[in-house]
Formats: sequence, structure tokens, C-alpha cells
Amino acid sequence: MSNTRNTEESQDLQESQDSRESQETRSSRTPRKRTAPRRRTETDSDTEHDSDTEHDSDTAGSTPARKKPKPMEVLRQARAQLAELTGMEAESVSSFEQTSEGWVLEVEVLELERVPDTMSLMASYQVELDPDGDLTGYRRVRRYERGRADARRSGGH
Repeated sequence: MSNTRNTEESQDLQESQDSRESQETRSSRTPRKRTAPRRRTETDSDTEHDSDTEHDSDTAGSTPARKKPKPMEVLRQARAQLAELTGMEAESVSSFEQTSEGWVLEVEVLELERVPDTMSLMASYQVELDPDGDLTGYRRVRRYERGRADARRSGGH
């Protein structure tokens, strides 16, 4: 009885090995899709690593590029990101410009609410975004009372 069991086990083992060899043969014919980057070992040479990098960049180049955001999307993103960082809601955008580095906006924010409303403190923030609309920096450029108009300059000075 144990002799029969050993024979069955050896047959199962042989079938398992045959199956693995068959899979290895199939995988050598069809390229495998890698799901994670291969870990480099001490035995890997630099040329092998370079060829892997080139292959990865070729496949990455075939994917479509990220869609350029529309101006209104950039405005909404800038207002939301500034509000998240400062805790103050943007009331308006007073200037908006696309530059070679991305986008530059000037955003008006209510900094300190007072009664009457015309005495509330407002601030202008310069907000910089990258080409994808992600905030890269901001700074307060002006602080003023809501009821005050900008000083008018006579003669263009």
C-alpha cells in the first residue's frame, strides 16, 4: 500500500514539474508584464539595469499625456487649495495669467470680518501654480479695508 502511495506521489510531483516547465516555456515566448519594478541585486550589471530603464521609458511614452487643465479648472483648483492651506475662503480672483512656469493669480481673501462690513480686512494673495494646476506657492501682497478704494494716482505717477 505504501509502495502505491509513493508511486502516486512521484507521479503527482512529475506532473507538477512538467506543468512548471510548460509555463516557463510559454512565458519565454510571450513577454511577461511586470507589475512592480525589479529589485536590483549585486550581480546585476549597469548595462542590464540601463536596458530595463530604457524599456520602461518606452512603455511609459506610449501612455497618453496628462490633459492640460482649462483656465476655469485652474481657477477653481487655486481657490480650493489656497482655502485649504490658509483656512480662508477666496472671495474673488482679481488677476489671472498663464506663464512659462504655469499660472499666476491674485486672489482676494477676507482675512478679518468686522462690523460694519466695510471695515472688514481684506488681503490680496499672489498664488503660483504649476502647469497642471497644483499650487506651488503663495504670498500676501496687500492688506486693506474692504471699504477703501485704491489711491488714485494723478498724471500717471
